[in-house]
Amino acid sequence: MSSPSSANIFGSSFEVWPHSARWFLALGAISACTSVVFSAAFAHLPVFAGGMPPAVQTALSQQQFHSLGLLLTGLALRVCGRSRWLQTAGWLMVLGLFLFSFNLYARHVLGWDALRALVPWGGASWILAWLSLAVGLAQGGWKNQLEGLS
Repeated sequence: MSSPSSANIFGSSFEVWPHSARWFLALGAISACTSVVFSAAFAHLPVFAGGMPPAVQTALSQQQFHSLGLLLTGLALRVCGRSRWLQTAGWLMVLGLFLFSFNLYARHVLGWDALRALVPWGGASWILAWLSLAVGLAQGGWKNQLEGLS
C-alpha cells in the first residue's frame, strides 16, 4: 500500500499522468538505451579502429545527459501539471538530439554530411530547453503538490 504522500505526487496509476509526461519519460528511456547501444557499437566499428573521434564522444555524452533531461521533464510535467514551458523543454531536447547527436553520428559513421550546418542549432535547442525547463519549474504547480504532503 502506498503512502498518502507518494500517491499525492506520483499518483497511484500511470494512466493519470499527462500524455506529454509519458511521452518524455518513454523518449528519455529510449534515448538512454540507444546511447548505450551506440556507444558499444561504435567501439567495434571498423571506421573507428583508430579511436572514436572527439565529436562522436561528445555526441554520446550529450545524448546521455539529455536523456536524463527528458526523464526529468516527464517527471516535472507530472508533479507540476501541464505546462507549455515544460512541454517546450521536452520537445526542444528531442530536437537537440536529432540536430546534434544523431547528426554527428550520421556524419562520422555513415559519411553523410548534408546537414552539418544544423549541429549548432541542436546545441541551441538544448540551451533553450533548459531555460524553458527552468521557467516551467518556476511557474509550475509544484508548490500546491508539496503543500498536500504536509
